Amino acid sequence: MSDPVVYLNGEYLALSNAHISILDRGFIFGDGVYEVIPAYGGHPFRINHHLQRLDNSLSAIRIKNPLTHSQWQAAIEHLIELNQLDDQSIYLQVTRGVAPRDHRFPEQSQPTIVIMTNTLKTVSAEKVRQGVAAVTLADNRWLKCHIKSISLLPNVLLRQEAQDHNADEAILIRNGYATEGAASNLFIVQQQCIITPPKGPMLLPGVTRDLVVHIARNKKICVKEQPITEAELMQASEIWITSSTKEILPVTKLNDKLVGNGQPGSLWQEMYLSYQDYKEHLRSGRALPEL
Repeated sequence: MSDPVVYLNGEYLALSNAHISILDRGFIFGDGVYEVIPAYGGHPFRINHHLQRLDNSLSAIRIKNPLTHSQWQAAIEHLIELNQLDDQSIYLQVTRGVAPRDHRFPEQSQPTIVIMTNTLKTVSAEKVRQGVAAVTLADNRWLKCHIKSISLLPNVLLRQEAQDHNADEAILIRNGYATEGAASNLFIVQQQCIITPPKGPMLLPGVTRDLVVHIARNKKICVKEQPITEAELMQASEIWITSSTKEILPVTKLNDKLVGNGQPGSLWQEMYLSYQDYKEHLRSGRALPEL
């Protein structure tokens, strides 16, 4: 599609006709938050969970949500219809709006709202089958990582450093504990139990992460939300990273050393199949599995 339709402040416009002021605080300060929502067969993935996280992020930076959940959902669904793609990745962003450049919050400003959609880029079948490489790097980001902020320069630099080491992702270490990936959440398997770091200001509360936890609990698989030391990470029999686009991706090499036997593990395989079943229910419009 040469010129997709985007939503900008209540209007549906061709991308080439959508313009934002250079005084927008999102451009000047990175003063805003965002969400990324996959859509399968035209059906947004866990949209209520994504919109609740948007509420939480906006509240944390003291911006009143400019739309209700029903208004967000209607705009997203209409944009999906207008763009006529198969599986889509919906990006939405809210900034504090246009105001003279000043570090203080403006007394009055209208939030800028953007929604756009692209074809959903998924991980290649080869990487799903063989797993990916990761490296550990120091988590040098700010102390409010639970906010899905558009100020992503630290994540960008960490992800690029991973690429420089021929790795697909950086797993971040802070004060001796693994927090998450530069653009993903983290899981390990230890003695046939799935472990993921607990929610808090050091990591983003991932919607896909939460679904993985719910699927495991529904299947009566041992799953714990507890801190992961760097040593536990290094000794894990399986390592996974999760996100809206990565879904559940096995890490089979960490710092150039094999994880387990160097192949995706049995628990990952079981969880991956359950996740794909959930997606197919969503794509077909069937009732979703109870979780």
